[in-house]
Amino acid sequence: MPKNKMHLAQFLVHGPTYHSQAMWRHPETAARNYDWTQPELYQHIAQVCERGKFDMVFFADLNYISDTYQGSLEPALANAAQAPEHDPIPLLSWMAAATSQIGLGATLSTSHHHPFYAARLWATIDHLTKGRAAWNVVTSLNHNQAANYGEERQDADARYERAEEFMEVCQKLWRSWDEDALVMDRAAPMFADAAKVHRIEHVGRHFRSRGPLNVVRSPQVGPAILQAGTSPKGMDFAARYSNGIFAIQPRAADAAKYFAEVKGRMADFGRAPTDCKILFGIQPIIGGSEAEAAEKQELHNSLVPIEGGMAILSAHLDFDLSQLDPNEAMAARQEPELQRLKTRYHKESGQPMTVAEVAQRHGQSVGLPQFVGTPSSIADQMEAFMATAGGDGFMLSPIYCPGAIEEFVDLVVPELQRRGLFRTDYSGATLGAHLS
Repeated sequence: MPKNKMHLAQFLVHGPTYHSQAMWRHPETAARNYDWTQPELYQHIAQVCERGKFDMVFFADLNYISDTYQGSLEPALANAAQAPEHDPIPLLSWMAAATSQIGLGATLSTSHHHPFYAARLWATIDHLTKGRAAWNVVTSLNHNQAANYGEERQDADARYERAEEFMEVCQKLWRSWDEDALVMDRAAPMFADAAKVHRIEHVGRHFRSRGPLNVVRSPQVGPAILQAGTSPKGMDFAARYSNGIFAIQPRAADAAKYFAEVKGRMADFGRAPTDCKILFGIQPIIGGSEAEAAEKQELHNSLVPIEGGMAILSAHLDFDLSQLDPNEAMAARQEPELQRLKTRYHKESGQPMTVAEVAQRHGQSVGLPQFVGTPSSIADQMEAFMATAGGDGFMLSPIYCPGAIEEFVDLVVPELQRRGLFRTDYSGATLGAHLS
């Protein structure tokens, strides 16, 4: 793929809200008889995104209902603050059956599983999707999720140390079958050549695994690996293992710094900068005119209640914002959990935002910049962002569903294609090929 071409991925959650806490309340969602529990919806989304020639659709996943805000489940449940969320991984096979080319990714944490299970699961999904699978590798940083597994939350260094060994074991298992191990000689008889199937005999600090995997080598030799790390440990992990990174950077200048830092780290692991694509999250709001788009933005943002924003931001920070005065400046706070918010959120005037304002902004898009305008002006904004940030493309998050994804595919994608900024067809059959 020429270097000037964008990569596009569609962000999804198997639940009523994604980055937008307004999504489940939005009149466009209601008008389309939206039922997020039904697999046919996700088959439809995958087909739409495949028609748009996207690299992939991708499911985030939070494996808990947060009680961080006010010590209660009620705010999260009342506002659908990324709760409930059903397991997205079973949907990948449903979506694969309805498509033939688009990549299909989902999140699984390394914090509460054994690598043999993950290696077997993802090798199987890679077979079922014919080489279109992607695993978003995360470590669990919320006390609610740790508690669901009867464990204590670990600090970042411990989580990533475990994750490094987890990936090492998975990669050994995915390669435990040689490419030509399957013989399938019925006359001999020899189904598989045992000399080409290997034990891994892994003994490490966190895991032991004898191997081999009982799944034959998959089309991509395991799935494509996705990551979203922003801490130094997370960026190192992404630079070492990832084929794709999803990043949230509201401003192009900050995105450029992140892009340069991650790409620079890749050389430390013997990888070329082109081996991993960095996709920056955006929330498109499309109108027939600039005025119509601005009205759609105002309506959407007004549907996020302060409590909903407080609940989701508290969950993401694992810090109870009810401890703070909602009218004080967030930038004045010194708690370690709140430091990254000082660069993520600001007013256009440059004035500091209050705790309540930050929470409501977080509930609107979780820090994704809103690109608002006509299809042409949104393409302008995407092009300008990439020119500054140097990114490889975008992760798109809708303000309502279904409807917003279709609008982007039908209205913005043709404009990007007309400008030569996006593919007009797939050049390969696997997700790895799409990301190349």
